[in-house]
Amino acid sequence: MKINKSFLVAGALAATAAVGYAQMNGYTQQGLPNTKTAQTFLQVYDAINQLYLTKPDDNKLLQGAINGMIASLDDPFTYYSQPEDNAVDTQNLAGQFYGIGVQLTAANADGTGGKVDTVFKVGAAAQAGVQAGDTFLKVGDKDVTTAKLNDIVKLIRGEKGTQVTITFGRGGAGSGAGGNTQASTYSVTMERQPVTIVSVEQTILPGNVGYIALNTFYNEKVNEQFQAAVADMKKKGVQKLVLDLRDNGGGLLNSGIFVADRFLQSGKIVSVRDRSGKTDVIGQAKKDASDYTGQLVVLINKNSASASEIVAGALQDSKRAQIVGEQSFGKGVGQQVVSTIDGGRVAVVNFTWITPDGHEIQKKGITPDVKVEDTRRPTPLNFSGSGVPAGTKLTVQVDGKPVEVTADKDGKFTYTGAIARPVTSATQGEAVVDLKTDAELQKALTLFK
Repeated sequence: MKINKSFLVAGALAATAAVGYAQMNGYTQQGLPNTKTAQTFLQVYDAINQLYLTKPDDNKLLQGAINGMIASLDDPFTYYSQPEDNAVDTQNLAGQFYGIGVQLTAANADGTGGKVDTVFKVGAAAQAGVQAGDTFLKVGDKDVTTAKLNDIVKLIRGEKGTQVTITFGRGGAGSGAGGNTQASTYSVTMERQPVTIVSVEQTILPGNVGYIALNTFYNEKVNEQFQAAVADMKKKGVQKLVLDLRDNGGGLLNSGIFVADRFLQSGKIVSVRDRSGKTDVIGQAKKDASDYTGQLVVLINKNSASASEIVAGALQDSKRAQIVGEQSFGKGVGQQVVSTIDGGRVAVVNFTWITPDGHEIQKKGITPDVKVEDTRRPTPLNFSGSGVPAGTKLTVQVDGKPVEVTADKDGKFTYTGAIARPVTSATQGEAVVDLKTDAELQKALTLFK
C-alpha cells in the first residue's frame, strides 16, 4: 500500500512533517515585508510596544497575531499549537511516556481538576495504593483543584526515573470549583515509570464473537497493537467480529489505511484531492495472510471522525462489512503538519479525502447501513431556573435521591447530572462491554445470525 506519513486526519496534532515554506498569497517570505499590510502590522506592533499603558509581553503579542491569522481562515481543523502544549501531544503520538500509570478525567463540572478514572495494574500508582475516584489536590506544591486537565497531565509526566509527589483526596463530595471537601487526604511520592498507551481493546463475546475497540488513531503504536489483536482473534477461531470505532476522533492517515487493509484483499481504500483538483489514490488494499476474512460488523456514532470514517467508508463501499450506528461526524479533510521554529506546530488543512466510490463526506459523515442510537451513556438530567433570593438552597428529588442546588447572586440556579463514564479495565488492552445497555452492539450480534 502507498502511505504518506505527512498526512493526518484528526482535530488534534498527529504527526510532524518536514516541508518547505510555501508562498502566501503570491508573496515569498522575503517579499512579504514590502507589502503595505505587513508594514502596517509592524507599525501596529511597534505602536503597542511603545505606547501601551503597561509593557506588553512580546511573545503573547506575536502568538496572538499567529492565532488571529489562522482564525481568519474560519477552519477549526487548521490551528497552531504553542511549544509548551506539544510535550503531551508528542508523547501521546509516540504511544509511550513516563508517568504513574493512571487514566484521568475531569473532577469538576466545568471540566477542570483531575480525578483518577482507572488505575492500571502495572505502574507506580497501583504500587502506591492509589484508587479510582481519588482526586488530585496538589502535584508537588502546586494546587491543581481547578487546573486544566492537560496542565495536570503535564505536571504528572516527566523524565524517566524522576519522582513526583501528589496529594490526593479520597471520599467526600469532591473538591475544586464547587468548594466541596474530601473525607480524607494523603500524599505519596512515586517514581515515574514507563507507561504504554494501549489504544486497542479486545474481548470475546458470547458465541465466540470477537470484539475489537479502536479508541484512537492518534498513536504510532496503533498498527502493531491492532495487528496483534486481529492475530489473537484468528488464533481463537473467531469467524464473527465486531470492530468498534465509536468515539474514535481519528489520527494518523496511514493507520486508518492500515486498519482497513486488515479486512480487504484488494481495491481502493482512500483517495485524496488537493486544491488544484488533482486526485491520487494513496491507499490500495493488498491480500495478506494475516488479514481477517470472516464476517464483520463496524460500529460508529456521531463522534466517529476522520480516520474512523476512512475505515468505515472503505469497508462500506467494498461491501466488506455492515456499518451499524449513528451518522458519523463528517470530517472529510486532512492536515499537513509543519514544525515551527519556536518548537510549536501548525496543522494546515491540505486535502479532501474521498471514499472508494467517490464520496466526499466533509460535513456529511458516513450513513450507517443500519441506524441504531448509541444508548451506552444517556443524556444526564439537567435543569435551570431563576426567581429565588440569592443564596437560596433548593432540594429536588432525582430518582428518589435529594439533589441540592444553590441560587447565585442573581437568583439563578442550574443542575447538570454526572455524565456516565465508559468503564475501563485495569488491564490495558482488555475491553469492557455491557450488552444490556448497548443497543448498537446488540444489533450487531443479531446481524451475524
